[in-house]
Amino acid sequence: MTTKTIAVVGSGYMGGGIAQVLALAGYDVQIADISAEIAQQNRARLLDEAAQFAADGLFPADAVERIEARLTAAESIESAVADADFIEEAVPEKIEIKHATLARISAAARPDAIIGSNTSTILIGSLAEAVEHPERFLGVHFSNPAPFIPGVELIAHEGTDAAILPVVEEIVAATGKETARVGDATGFVLNRLQYALFHEATQLVEEGVATPDDIDTIVRTTFGFRLPVFGPFAIADMAGLDVYAFCYASLQTRWPERFATPDSLKELVDAGKFGTKSGSGYLEVPAERTAELIAYRNKAYVAIKQLMDELGPAPIH
Repeated sequence: MTTKTIAVVGSGYMGGGIAQVLALAGYDVQIADISAEIAQQNRARLLDEAAQFAADGLFPADAVERIEARLTAAESIESAVADADFIEEAVPEKIEIKHATLARISAAARPDAIIGSNTSTILIGSLAEAVEHPERFLGVHFSNPAPFIPGVELIAHEGTDAAILPVVEEIVAATGKETARVGDATGFVLNRLQYALFHEATQLVEEGVATPDDIDTIVRTTFGFRLPVFGPFAIADMAGLDVYAFCYASLQTRWPERFATPDSLKELVDAGKFGTKSGSGYLEVPAERTAELIAYRNKAYVAIKQLMDELGPAPIH
């Protein structure tokens, strides 16, 4: 790994989890917070958490030793970032706090240090206004809980140097997580999709169609059940884009604008591209691979159901 030293500024729940997985990946990590005392307290908490995660089989058995050897608490933000190759900002989701923190970080960091923000909602271009040399700045959005959710959004703003993206991808890949490059748009991808689902779910509750509990049951046992292995485009391709177009038409009898057929879907269906069954749709899956894909799908769904049965119901009620 060419990148050796990392600083995480903001050592709370999200920043601490990010620091844990980076240390486990073999990086030397310094955490910083509003004071040296808080950084020290959070380092101790992260070691205690790691011990519990290891006892539960969620972290490697030697996780505490590895994190203790790699993770240190800095005296200040400036000392944490001074020699860092990569810096992840993970302070509270308020633009004025992030601006002030990013200004301190970029003033004290090396000019070639890459700076990422863990923001989940604020446009990266807006945050870049506070960064010296904004070409080395991007969004690196981990999800909660950071040690266990495998996806990370990488968000470049208009001025981001494209050459830093592979470097950050290498850092994240070393933690065992997957990255996706997304545009600097409000909500990025994760929260735009997540809140669209939540909004529709609340509409169903408010209309009296189903209770929150029953909606959660439907989501986790039907289309949500598929999501660990397939995204929405793969699911649509396998269901049949012509079927999707028909369902949109049905929904339009009640909500013609809210469920207007997407232009891209109409174009594909009009072109005879119905997804997996035609060998072409949103994703290109050659016809000769269809049987292999379906076999994988079936195996995955059975394995997920077995895991759910093994875990048992979540302790919600």
